[in-house]
Parts: sequence; structure tokens; C-alpha cells
Amino acid sequence: MMLSEYLKSGSTTLTPRKGMSCLFSFSHVKNHSSYTPSSTSTGPKPSPTLSLSMMEENIETAEFIITKWDPNSSSYTKLTSIFQSSRKEAKQLLKSVKDLRSAMHVLVHESSPSSKLVLAQNLMQTAMKRLEREFYEILSANRRHLDPESVSSRTSIGSCTFNGEDEGGSEELEIVGGSITEVERVSALAVADLKSIADCMISSGYGHECVKIYKVIRKSIVDEGLYRLGIQQFKSSQIHKMDSEGLENIIMNWMDAAKIAVKALFHGEKVLCDHVFSASETIADSCFYEITKGGATTLFRFPELIVKNKKCRERIFWQLELYEVFSNLWPEIESIFTSASTQAIKLQALASWLKLSDSVQSSLSVFESTIQKDSSKFLASGGRIHPLTQSVMNLVSSLADHHGALSDILADYPPPKNQVSHFKSPMADDGSTPAVSVHLAWLILVLMCKLDTKAEIYKDASLSYLFLVNNLQFIVEKVQQTPNLKLLLGEDWVTEHTKKLKLYASNYESTAWTKVLSSLPEKSSETSPEMARECFKRFNAAFEEAYRKQTSWIVEDSKLRDDLKVSIEQKLVPRYQEFYDTYMVMQSGEKNLELLVRYSPDDLGNYLSDLFHRTSTSVSSTTSSSLLASQRCLRI
Repeated sequence: MMLSEYLKSGSTTLTPRKGMSCLFSFSHVKNHSSYTPSSTSTGPKPSPTLSLSMMEENIETAEFIITKWDPNSSSYTKLTSIFQSSRKEAKQLLKSVKDLRSAMHVLVHESSPSSKLVLAQNLMQTAMKRLEREFYEILSANRRHLDPESVSSRTSIGSCTFNGEDEGGSEELEIVGGSITEVERVSALAVADLKSIADCMISSGYGHECVKIYKVIRKSIVDEGLYRLGIQQFKSSQIHKMDSEGLENIIMNWMDAAKIAVKALFHGEKVLCDHVFSASETIADSCFYEITKGGATTLFRFPELIVKNKKCRERIFWQLELYEVFSNLWPEIESIFTSASTQAIKLQALASWLKLSDSVQSSLSVFESTIQKDSSKFLASGGRIHPLTQSVMNLVSSLADHHGALSDILADYPPPKNQVSHFKSPMADDGSTPAVSVHLAWLILVLMCKLDTKAEIYKDASLSYLFLVNNLQFIVEKVQQTPNLKLLLGEDWVTEHTKKLKLYASNYESTAWTKVLSSLPEKSSETSPEMARECFKRFNAAFEEAYRKQTSWIVEDSKLRDDLKVSIEQKLVPRYQEFYDTYMVMQSGEKNLELLVRYSPDDLGNYLSDLFHRTSTSVSSTTSSSLLASQRCLRI
């Protein structure tokens, strides 16, 4: 979903989560699957069929296993993990807690001796201390196996169901949808154990202790992951002091890091958190928020700091690339930070996304204004392509490569209707003209209007037209060679401006060669010898003047250069050939004929081949400064 679509949907609050794919789909340890955990310590209501004597027996049974694994005892169990040394006894401990909880409720309702209730309460506290310690040790020992990136990468493996140990003491691990490696097996068992302990502690009213441990360890893992990705908390003053190269480096790093952080780090942590605390969605959401809020807020706030910086606002492509990162990641951001507790994180991401959109719009306005206000009197020598043309078209072509982001950014900001009438572009499915097409065509039109103004600086009208020919040829060629730009503007735009290019070329030929052509008689056969001699004199002077000027003019496009020379030759040489042949018959005996007839028809073709070829000389200081100024003002 693009930003404009998201905003039009009116969805500024988080939508209910339908569920996320988990790395593993674990069942409870065997013989406990029928038990549904509760989020309170009240426990299930005692069954009327359970006798007081049976409850007292359950307490005695629980006392044996719980005392054995008392973390404060002096036995070897004090230093041993029950889940690592004996999964069978781990299952028994969890069952003992369940039975103990049931017994305590019966004792309360049956008004049993307080000593039994006190014993049960003490045993429950001992069991919770052991499970709290086991929970910590499993999390700590499996930091490498349970890092969010690894968890996220293994979501495609399929589903695994750990069924604890069978009666023979062997572990049973069902694999659904694919094979599993030993590392993944260890990870699966660790997650199953964490979930079993969390279910047990939450149901027994000790969820706070469990969550506290989880938050501390998992937050350190997420923060460490972000640190390794180079994500750090910047202040506006730090961004302001950075040079352009430093800014570009941290922006490029952020774009790479953001993809990993969202798709692997945060997604993996969400998967793990949702599974471990599946007994309580509220606890899972709250826990995930506490673990990720600091790192995620820092990550998503970075683009907001960037657009506040003047150096960054001058770099529209930095902003567009950051915007595209958000566009690509938004579906994941929405699905990961979907609960009410994580709304603040999602809103921070949305705020940065909106600010990037506003900044791009502002930069485009500045770009347009820069073109319109360009008042440099720089003359492109020989009528060649102006630096402003090159800068603007290079930037417009690059903008076209970001048409996806621009389409979304400009969707709600169409240009005035009078701008649309200046060109024809491809229609959208609904018959409308894409806003991005209109904006890019408008920028080119603004450039062409500015070039018309700059053409007036030339004192020679024919050179003014040649200047326009060169620059419009560059513009049309740039559009044709840039697939995205050509697609956005359409074939009609190319056809229309190709016609305009031919009109400029025709105007150039008329103004540059009319004097030469008019020096020749309309009908050579009706010309007297005296008139012919005057025609030759006028032709020699006019041709030499045109040749002298135009050998210093430039046409950089080879095809355009050849087309112009061929067109001039086709207009000039045949008329001169006719006049030349007629006069040479009339004046065959005249002395010093070579002084009067300086050029043969073949000579004209040779001289015309020299036009528009002047090699580039070193750029003067004035030209250089103008070029740099144009590039600097358009570097956005």
C-alpha cells in the first residue's frame, strides 16, 4: 500500500491483528495439552469430584519434585538446569505446579488446616523461583539460536510440534513441512520450553517475574542487533555538522539497515514474543513494545531528522530513496506493529513517511522555481547545448526512474489545469492523466520557455534558432533514450516536439542562408552577362560570410548535423549548379574568370561539410562559473 492509498483509506489507527506466521507451532508438553492457562492467579474452579485427601496427596507428590529442584538447596540440582538434564523431570515439575494450584483452591474452599495451605504456598513460591531461573538460563544459553534474525529466517521451514518425551524417555519432535537441522532442533526445544514455563508462571500469577526477565534479555539482543546494523540515535545538531559525503554514507547505511531491522530483527522478535506468550495476547503485545520501542523509534525517526537538514533537502534523490524504503516496508511495519500498545512506533514511521513526501514536493517546487528564476547571461558558444538543459534533463530523467514514488507523492497534488493542456500523455485506466507525467512534462516546458529567453541573447537570429535546435534535439533525444521518461510522456509528446524541432531547423536555414540563396537569379537563362557578374560577386560575399560564421557554430548530434548539411546542400547546390553552368557557357572567353567565379558546385559541397564541426576549446572562467552555478542550483 502506497502512502496516498493508506491515507485515503482513513486508517491512522492500528488494525486488529489477524495473526502472524510463527517459526514453530508448539503444543504443550504431553499430558498438559488439555490445560488452558489463565491470566490470573485464581486458577480453575475446583471440581466437586476431587476429594480433600486427593489434594493433600497431590501436595505431597508436588513437594517431592519441587523440593528436589529447590534453587536454594545444597544439592547438585542447585547448579543444574532441569530442562537440560532431564526433560522428563521438567515435565513432572510443570505438572506438579498445575496439580499444586488445583490443590490450593480445593483447600481454600474446603476450609482445610492452614498448615497445608501454607506448605502449598511455600512450594508454589519455590517452584516459581526454579522456573524463573530456568527461564533466564534458557534465554541466556540460546542467545545465538534465538536471535531475531535467525528466528525470522526460519519462518519458512514449516511447523514443528514438540511433544516432550514419551514413556521411554526419548524426545519426540514432529516435523511438518520440511526437514530440520540440529541447530533448528535446539532452537525449537528452547522455544517450547520458554512457552511451557511462561504458560505455567502466568497461570500461577507469576507472569510479572517471567516478563521482566524476558524484556531485559530480549531488549539487549534487539539493541545489539541494531547497533551491529549501524543504527544509532542522532541529534539534529549532529546531522547539521556532517558534510555531504558523511550524510550520504549514513543514509545509504540506514536504507540497508532498515530492511534488515524490519524484515528480520523486528519480525523475528514479534514471532518469538507472540509464541512464548501465547497464553496472553496482552502480555505478548506489551512485552514486544517494551523490547522494541527504543530501537524502532530511533530507526523510524532518522528520516524525519534528515528532511529537517538543509543539505538533505537539497538532495531530492536521497529523499525519494528513503521514501521508497518506507513504501516497500510499510506492509511489514503494519503487520508487525499492529497492536494498540505499539501504535506509537507505527505513528512515528508514518510521520517520517509523510515528512519525506512533503519534502519531495517542496524540492520539486524549488527545482521549478530555480529554472524559472535562472537569469544568467551565459552564452553557449556556437549555439551548443546549454548547461541548464543538460542539468535539468539529467535530473528529470532520473526523476522518471523514481516514477513509482513520485506517482504516490504527487497523486493528491495535481498541477493547474492549464499545465495539462500543453502536452498529451498516456492515460491511466480511469482516463485521467497521471500526475507524475504532467509534472515532468511541465518541468520540461518550463525549461523550454527559459531556453527561448536565452536564445534572444544571441545577436544573430540564425544562431538563436540553431541554439534552439541543439537544445530541443538534446531534450527529445534524452526522452527517447530514457525508457521510463518516454513511457510517462508518451509517443504523442515525442511526435509533437519532433515537429517543433523541424520547425526550428527550418527557421535556422531560412535566416542563415536566405541572403546566399537570394544572391542567385531565379532564372539563370534570362540573366545577362553583366547581371551574372554581379550575381557572382554577391554570391561570393554572402557565401563567404555565412561560411565564416557557421564554421564556428556547433551541432553536437552527428545525425542532426548531417541532416542540416544535407538540407542546406539540397537547397543551395542545385540552384548554384544551374547558374554556374549557364554563366560558364556565356563567359567562356572572359579573362580572369577565376577571380569572379571562385567556387565550383563541387567546392560548395566540400565547404558545407566543414560546418558545425568546431572542436571544443577550453571553457573560459565566465563559462565555467556559469556552468557550476547551474549545477549547484539544480543539485537537488
